[in-house]
Amino acid sequence: MSLQQLYLALLIGGLVLLASIVGTRVASRIGFPSLLFFLLVGVVLGEDALGLQFDDVELSRNVGTAALAVILIEGGLTTRFADIHNVLAPAAALATVGVVISTLITAVWAHLLLGIDWQLALLLGAIVSSTDAAAVFSVLRVLPLPRRVAGLLEAESGFNDAPGVILVLMFSVTPFVVEPAGAVIDLVGELLGGVAAGVAIGYLGAVALRRIALPASGLYPIATFGLGLVAFAAAGEAHASGFIAAYLSAVVLANSGLPHRSATRSFAEGVGWLAQIGLFVLLGLLVNPSDLAGDLVAAVVVGLVLLLVARPLSVVCSLVWFRVPWREQIFLSWAGLRGAVPIVLATFPVVSGVAGSYRLLNIVFVLVVVFTLVQGPSLRPVANWLRLISRESTREIQVEAAPLDMLDAELLTMTVQASSRLHNVTIVELRLPDPAVITLIIRDGHTFVPVPDTRIETGDELLIVTTSKTRAAAESRLRAVSRRGKLAYWFDEYGEVE
Repeated sequence: MSLQQLYLALLIGGLVLLASIVGTRVASRIGFPSLLFFLLVGVVLGEDALGLQFDDVELSRNVGTAALAVILIEGGLTTRFADIHNVLAPAAALATVGVVISTLITAVWAHLLLGIDWQLALLLGAIVSSTDAAAVFSVLRVLPLPRRVAGLLEAESGFNDAPGVILVLMFSVTPFVVEPAGAVIDLVGELLGGVAAGVAIGYLGAVALRRIALPASGLYPIATFGLGLVAFAAAGEAHASGFIAAYLSAVVLANSGLPHRSATRSFAEGVGWLAQIGLFVLLGLLVNPSDLAGDLVAAVVVGLVLLLVARPLSVVCSLVWFRVPWREQIFLSWAGLRGAVPIVLATFPVVSGVAGSYRLLNIVFVLVVVFTLVQGPSLRPVANWLRLISRESTREIQVEAAPLDMLDAELLTMTVQASSRLHNVTIVELRLPDPAVITLIIRDGHTFVPVPDTRIETGDELLIVTTSKTRAAAESRLRAVSRRGKLAYWFDEYGEVE
C-alpha cells in the first residue's frame, strides 16, 4: 500500500467513524437501535450500494471475535459487583442450561418447519440462542430497571457468549458427529477453565496495579484493559473459554478499588463503542442485500420460534429453582436481545466449510435486523406494563471528578413525582444515611443548594452524593419516604424493591 492509499483509507475510515457517531445520536433520538444503524452503514458501503467489495469471512470471524472480547471487557469494567453478586447463580443457569434448551428447541422447529438437515438446524439454534452483550449493555444504560433484573440480564449476556461459541464449534465439525457425554465434559471443562483464568488474572492484576506506581494516570485504564485482553488470550490459548475469562477478569478489576475508576470506565466505554462500530460496519459489508430476500420468511419463522417459544421456555426451566417473580421472567424472556454475537457466530461454520452455512449467515442477519427493530424499542413499554420501572428509582450520573473517585462516591439523580410523599418533607426530616447528602435541587429550571430546613416539592430534581457502601440504604430511605412520608418506619415501610 502506497502512502497516498494509506491516506485515502484513513480518510474513509475516519469519515465512516464520524458518520457512525453522529448517526448514533440521531438514532437514539428517534428510537432507532444504534447497532442497526452501524449495520446499515456497512450495507451502504457494500457492493450492492457504493460498490466496496468485501467477502473475507475468515477475516470477519477473527476481527469479530476480537471485537466481542473488547465489548465483554468493557461490560465487565462498567459492572458493579453489588448489582450482580446476588444473581450469579440464576445468570449462570440462563447462560448454560438456558442456552442448551433454547438451542435444542430452535433446532427442532427449524428442522421441522424449514426442512434443513440436523447439523444446520443445531448450528442455527446455537448461533441465535446467546443474547448479545453489546445490545444488552447499551439498553441497560438508559432503562431504569430494578437492580436484580438489570444485573441478571447483564451477567447472563456476559456469560453466555462462551457456551454459544463452544456449541457452534462443536456442531461445525465435518463429518458431523455429536457425542453427548463428551460434549458435556468439554463444555463444562472450558467454562470452568475460563472462570479460573479470568478470576486469577483479574485478582493478580489488581494486586500488581495497587503496588506499581505508573508514571502517568492515563496508563491505568490502558493497563486495566490490557489485563482483560491477556485473560482472553491466555484462556483461549489454554483451550478454555476466553470470552468468560475476559468478562470475569474485568469485573474483578473494576471492583477491586483501583485508582482512577472514572477514567478507566470512560476509557472502556470509548473503546467498547469503537469496537461496536467497527464490528457492525464490517458485518454489514459482509452481506449483500440482494441475497437476503429469499431468506426473509425463514428468518421470521426462526425468530418467532426463538422469541415466543424457545427463549420463554429456557427462562422458565433455568429459573425454576430461584423463585424469580413471573413479571421478571416475562421481561427476561422478551429482553433476550440479539445483535453482533449471532452474526459473528454464523461466520464460524462458513470458515469451517459446512455445506449450506452461507444460508445460515443470511438467515441470522435478517433475524437480527427484524427482531432488533421489534424488541429494542418495545423494552421500555413492556417494562412499564409489567411495572418493573419505579417512578421512585434513582439514576446514576457518570462524571469525571477526582474527589468522588477518591471517596468511592457516586452521583445520583431522582425526580419527585406527583404521587410522592416526599413533597413538603424537609432535608433534615429525610434522614439519609451518613454520608449520603442532597447537594443540589433543580426546581422550575433554577438550581440551589438546600439547607437542613429546605422543603422538597413535587417536580424537584434531587442530586444526591453517596458512597458505594451507603447507596443501597440511601435509595431504600428515599423509596420509603416517597411511599409513606417522613414517618415511614412507623408504618413498617423500609423501601424494599417491589
